[in-house]
Amino acid sequence: MEFNRNHYFMAGVVVLMLGLQVRLVDSFVLTSDTTRFLAQRFQKAPGASYTNMVSTSNSGPRKTLRPPDWLGWAIISFGSVLVLHSLAMPRPGG
Repeated sequence: MEFNRNHYFMAGVVVLMLGLQVRLVDSFVLTSDTTRFLAQRFQKAPGASYTNMVSTSNSGPRKTLRPPDWLGWAIISFGSVLVLHSLAMPRPGG
């Protein structure tokens, strides 16, 4: 399937809204299941105590992600470029 004007426009709007969300929210708190998944998949040393602690408690610690300020602006600018590119393309079927 080939991308046409409508696909670029919709992708641009979605990326633009994602960038606004990253820009407006200060931090994201992951659930305990997601924190456990990340601890199991990305542990640096075998047998780390953090993985054992997270896997034994059901309501264990939660990881907090704080994205840098520049990330929101970068995503917003990429979404804006996609929207502007879609407006410069010819209409589908025309």
